[in-house]
Amino acid sequence: MRLMIAGGGGFRVPLVFRALTSGPFAGLVHELVLYDVDPLRLDAIKAVLASMAPSGGERGPAVSTTTSLPDGLDGTDMVFAAIRPGGTAGRTADERVALGLGLLGQETTGAGGLSYALRSVPGMLALAREMKQRCPEAWLVNFTNPAGIVTEALVPVLGKRVIGICDSAGGLVHRAARAAGAALPEGRLDGVGYYGLNHLGWLYRLESGGKDLLPGLLADAQALSGFEEGRLFPQPFLQALGCLPNEYLYYYYDTERAVGAIRAMRQTRGESIHDQQSGLYPALAAAGPRAYDLWDAARRSREEGYLAEARAGGEQRDEEDLAGGGYERVALGVMRALAGATAAGDAGSGGTELILNTPNAGAVPGLPADAVVEVPCVVTPDGAVPLPQERPGDAQLALMQRVKEVERLTVSAAVNGRRGDALRAFALHPLIGSEELAGNLLAGYEAAFPALGLLWRGGA
Repeated sequence: MRLMIAGGGGFRVPLVFRALTSGPFAGLVHELVLYDVDPLRLDAIKAVLASMAPSGGERGPAVSTTTSLPDGLDGTDMVFAAIRPGGTAGRTADERVALGLGLLGQETTGAGGLSYALRSVPGMLALAREMKQRCPEAWLVNFTNPAGIVTEALVPVLGKRVIGICDSAGGLVHRAARAAGAALPEGRLDGVGYYGLNHLGWLYRLESGGKDLLPGLLADAQALSGFEEGRLFPQPFLQALGCLPNEYLYYYYDTERAVGAIRAMRQTRGESIHDQQSGLYPALAAAGPRAYDLWDAARRSREEGYLAEARAGGEQRDEEDLAGGGYERVALGVMRALAGATAAGDAGSGGTELILNTPNAGAVPGLPADAVVEVPCVVTPDGAVPLPQERPGDAQLALMQRVKEVERLTVSAAVNGRRGDALRAFALHPLIGSEELAGNLLAGYEAAFPALGLLWRGGA
């Protein structure tokens, strides 16, 4: 299989390469093509890969790099996409424009996420259309954030051949299962109930041996304190809610505290990463055999700062989360299932089960059939099929419906060049909720990103 990574100079590439050199994913890919518009980033990541010694004597795939998208796509079977238009400086602007108006400044949630989507969607559409020409049978596994919005924009172009991934939902399920004393087999989600949108979902059932363990977990403050999502929210709140929220719902359930914590920090998350990476890529390119160690130290530092505003008193992230492996496990699990291979836990099951972003098709009652949702899916060589879930509670469904309308307005704005739809999306978002703020936000983002103003055609 020939795998191309769009955004091949990005931070997750060494994790993907590591997984491809040994263990269950070894041998899946014979050629790995890294595509990026920045040759310096490509040189840096290629140096990191060259410094990684495969374990067990196994060899990884042949690696090549290119700054030509057509060359990268020709003959490709699978595309992983993780692009960031505007880079880390763009992320900082996403955060600072919102914070300057007293709003949440976060990469994928709220105003910053909508700004990011308006920049991501056009580039990802260009990639999808090029795929239709160069490798029409290839699959696109989308990492690009905001993953749900971007995937929704791509479905009309690629249909079932695009699948959106994120590791936060699957990570929540496995952490909750461990805390409840259960173990989930690789590639299986039997007894798991989860519904939502990307970065907006809830674990509502966790069965083992025919018994739902979730009520007992929600009643056990000590067990909840053993993993991040359980520590994010007060135990009485979780027990009354009757489910475990995705970590990003912290921004909705405790908005004032989240904004206050971010404003109190010396730097935003984007500024911290920008400073960290400003000299990193040249150093990696020149590091020789030390390139991987240098990269891994930077990766761990970056992971330690993830959702720092939500952790009180200097609390550290769990070591398992810092070790890495979430995104690439999901992406390569999807790739393996699409290729017809199975994990040890899903042999004979007819597919691999993972929480993914894909059109609803009735899986979540109360949302449109064509809306992209984040739910357990079964993946086979024919694609990802969402598994039916219970109807969400009234409050959860109302929030999902409102955010989904925001997402669809954002897609319309980016695809059709409708500034009015962008304004409506900002105004409708529950973390903004104001036409005046929407106008100020969009004007601020247009000033920060001049190309954004060129997106609008006719000003509708």
